[in-house]
Amino acid sequence: MKFTFPVFTLSKGGAQRMLAEITNGLVDRGHDVTILMASQGKVDYPTKARLVRTKNNIIGESDFPKSDVIISNFYTMVPYTHAASQDGKGMHVRLSLCYEPPFIENNHESFPSYYLTPNLIVLSKSQQQIIFLEHGIKGHIVPVGISTIFKNFKIRNAKTPIQISAIVRKPEGGLSWHREQDYLISQLKMVHSRYPNTIINLISPPDEFYSSPILKKLKNTNNFKWFTPADDKELCYHYNHTDIFVNSSIYDSASIPGLEAMRCGAAFVTTYNGGNLEYCRHEENALISYRYQNQLGNDIIRLIEDPSLRSRIALAGEKEAEKWTWERSVASFEEAIQKMIITNQ
Repeated sequence: MKFTFPVFTLSKGGAQRMLAEITNGLVDRGHDVTILMASQGKVDYPTKARLVRTKNNIIGESDFPKSDVIISNFYTMVPYTHAASQDGKGMHVRLSLCYEPPFIENNHESFPSYYLTPNLIVLSKSQQQIIFLEHGIKGHIVPVGISTIFKNFKIRNAKTPIQISAIVRKPEGGLSWHREQDYLISQLKMVHSRYPNTIINLISPPDEFYSSPILKKLKNTNNFKWFTPADDKELCYHYNHTDIFVNSSIYDSASIPGLEAMRCGAAFVTTYNGGNLEYCRHEENALISYRYQNQLGNDIIRLIEDPSLRSRIALAGEKEAEKWTWERSVASFEEAIQKMIITNQ
């Protein structure tokens, strides 16, 4: 089958990672896959698909090759994909990597973009339910995955200080507000004031850190150890030195870092964000709180003070994370496409 994926960028991030893994997996399964990208789009992930860049830093209807299926994602790409589909260049399927209207500006544009095709793929039950409630379209769920690089090296030492880690992203630009990073930092500082022997690690994509005055200022406070891993191997190394991994996002269709950390043997503490209920079960393989409860720091402290609970949570999390493979994601994607083709015949 011939697929075209119009993509603005494949820079570091969960959504872009999903696109890279799905396109690579489809190529491995024998499909003809084209990534249609604007001239200045970044590619931070290995890609097996044919990469075609447009002449300008935009993607227009005329740039689309004829395909069996065209896969749009972010709302700004949907109208051009719809127009190309109407022009006979392929069945339009939207892979919604996030439900944009609640947290991104221009929701007067993103909300009606969901009316342009009934063919929808989502990442989680919570995202599926929100879109169905608002638009009456029930998307096919294709779960995220994690790389086989992530594994537990079993190198943690109970005699060394407890290490607590979190990922922080570039705040500038307004697309990270849902990560509640100010809250995260305040909770980590509170924990460290109670337990000064703990080591607090902050992890950030290199490009985002070096281009962010806010993150640089945070680093210069010297309250945290800071890491900017260049690839998954480095990130895996840091996860393996982490006893407790913390996430503070309040709105995510899916969240990959928590799964990666769990697969590497870290106990997971998180706020509820919708998508993480796909793999998190409170008191079983994670500690979860709603943001209004202001409980994140207390849950971290609970795991510091109760090593047996921390070990039980970590072991259950690692077992859960084993299920979340990119092979499963690609198989689910392929199955969803086949169902939509049958429906549209």
